[in-house]
Amino acid sequence: MIQRASLDELMTLVDPGKVLTDAASLEAYGKDWTKHYPPAPSAIVLPRTVEQVQAIVRWANAHKVALVPSGGRTGLSAGAVAAKGEVVVAFDYMNQILGFDAFDRTVVCQPGVITRQLQAYAEEQGLYYPVDFASSGSSQVGGNIGTNAGGIKVIRYGMTRNWVAGLKVVTGTGELLELNKGLVKNATGYDLRHLFIGAEGTLGFVVEATMRLDRAPRNLTAMVLGTPDFDSIMPVLHAFHGKLDLTAFEFFSDKGLARILARGDVPAPFHTPCSFYALLEFEASTEQVADEALATFEHCVAQGWVLDGVMSQSETQLKNLWKLREYLSETISHWTPYKNDISVTVSKVPAFLRDIDAVVQAHYPDYEVVWYGHIGDGNLHLNILKPEHMSKDAFFASCARVNKWVFEIVERYNGSISAEHGVGMTKRDYLGYSRSPEEIACMKAIKAVFDPNGIMNPGKIFAPE
Repeated sequence: MIQRASLDELMTLVDPGKVLTDAASLEAYGKDWTKHYPPAPSAIVLPRTVEQVQAIVRWANAHKVALVPSGGRTGLSAGAVAAKGEVVVAFDYMNQILGFDAFDRTVVCQPGVITRQLQAYAEEQGLYYPVDFASSGSSQVGGNIGTNAGGIKVIRYGMTRNWVAGLKVVTGTGELLELNKGLVKNATGYDLRHLFIGAEGTLGFVVEATMRLDRAPRNLTAMVLGTPDFDSIMPVLHAFHGKLDLTAFEFFSDKGLARILARGDVPAPFHTPCSFYALLEFEASTEQVADEALATFEHCVAQGWVLDGVMSQSETQLKNLWKLREYLSETISHWTPYKNDISVTVSKVPAFLRDIDAVVQAHYPDYEVVWYGHIGDGNLHLNILKPEHMSKDAFFASCARVNKWVFEIVERYNGSISAEHGVGMTKRDYLGYSRSPEEIACMKAIKAVFDPNGIMNPGKIFAPE
């Protein structure tokens, strides 16, 4: 724990009342959406300026105190969990949009800007910020950058990385680096910006980000299609991808849909029972595009790939169809799911899912498994639901035993053990299934350059040595 004198010194570095030590604050700020590790921070500090962040990092170096960054705390890999007496640096008060350039289509944000806040600001300018996911109402831009967040529009727009034009970061020594300065073309050696994207705060803290915006999409339209089996989803993707410029292509299982419909606030898309469902979105900018979508749907029905389907005819219907997919994570959270966020190249998805599903069903025949994910970019979310009678600890211990087999399959398919949720603490022991020993050694060497004293989010990405 931190000595009283050190804590008093920390209080002088930020605004009055912005160092918290009460039990409720420690509990709230010391965790993310994972439930694997109980939070145990020593204090919470809420800076307002870049200079205050630098002062906090220098203080931490002087006193050998570990720091954990905290954004919207929506992470799913325990990357923002403070479980060993660390000081949490929360960016809630660094939440301003600092500038906008209409010609370059860029916006300058502090790290605590909420994703939906950025999206709304872009809309006010007649533009679009396309990185979107279920937690957009609470996730923060700094956290999105730290995990290279993906979401539901990756098939068209890519990951967060694609939209970061420049960064200001405070390294583990307290230095302030300005990276790339918003340039489109910059061939001057190493692009350090990309080292900090997806680094989960282990190299330094993002204190300002210049984000790119895009033109607003026109007349977004969604279709939900029911398929007899998972294998039918891939030819459906191929058929629509060949005809339309898709902005999203998602999937979910009948078990997932049943949980959504049980909420009672989302209508069923249609009444034909199906094993899997695909949700696709596109810009119906002309009648010809809409006609092409309907013709492709009819072709898929004729091939036996689709049993039934519906296409949105209004903004309200579009939103209701999206709820079938976007509400899944929140809905199943009641059952404390054990989650795996895995990916392979799109062409390998059917065989990959079959192999993993076979392993899970063989070892956990009594557990309910809910599949969903971003099938258009090869990202699958495996969710094993906790039985009501079982304790959380016993359930997690039971599920952890299957990780080895699941990740061996991931390795065999040259996939990733974490497609978009980061490594954090939940995946750090399995990093070797996606990264070679040589890569891990290089990553550790890079961390040593930016964080020589190991104070920046230690114990995340790499297992403690």
